[in-house]
Amino acid sequence: MEKLRRFATVGVAAWGVLFASGAAYAEDISGTIVRTLMLSETSRLVGDVTCQVTGAPCIAFGAPNIALNLNGFTITGPNDPATGCKGANTGTETGISSNGQNNVGVRGPGVVQRFQGDGILFAGTSTVGWVQGVTITTNCLSGIRTGAAASRISLESNVSVRNGTAAAACGGI
Repeated sequence: MEKLRRFATVGVAAWGVLFASGAAYAEDISGTIVRTLMLSETSRLVGDVTCQVTGAPCIAFGAPNIALNLNGFTITGPNDPATGCKGANTGTETGISSNGQNNVGVRGPGVVQRFQGDGILFAGTSTVGWVQGVTITTNCLSGIRTGAAASRISLESNVSVRNGTAAAACGGI
């Protein structure tokens, strides 16, 4: 009887590991962000995000070979929805930054909007990156920008609307 109980316990534990594990995410993200959120593993939005970060990116990759899944949610910066940019452009206030990491990307659907800088920026020497199925709107610089030293960045099925200003006519992608 004792052997049967041990076997059943081990069987239930093994079943839990095999079938309940699914995809592991480092962090489920939602709510208000007040300082740069540095991602170290693949993460996902589980609700809309409001960014109140000044002078730095809202979300930045802190490791290579990871992704941010937007899951249909929105990341919103501090700009006014009607007038767009408020005052001078602040290139450092980016929605999502690759932070120079390699093989990182953003998967939609989802929206990145209202940032003083770029919506999504592949900065530094980022190599191999991607943005898929994201709407980028009302950002003061570009919707999606790849820095001069970034390479092999794939952009697929994205929509870019109302990005850039007269003072910094960067524009869409």
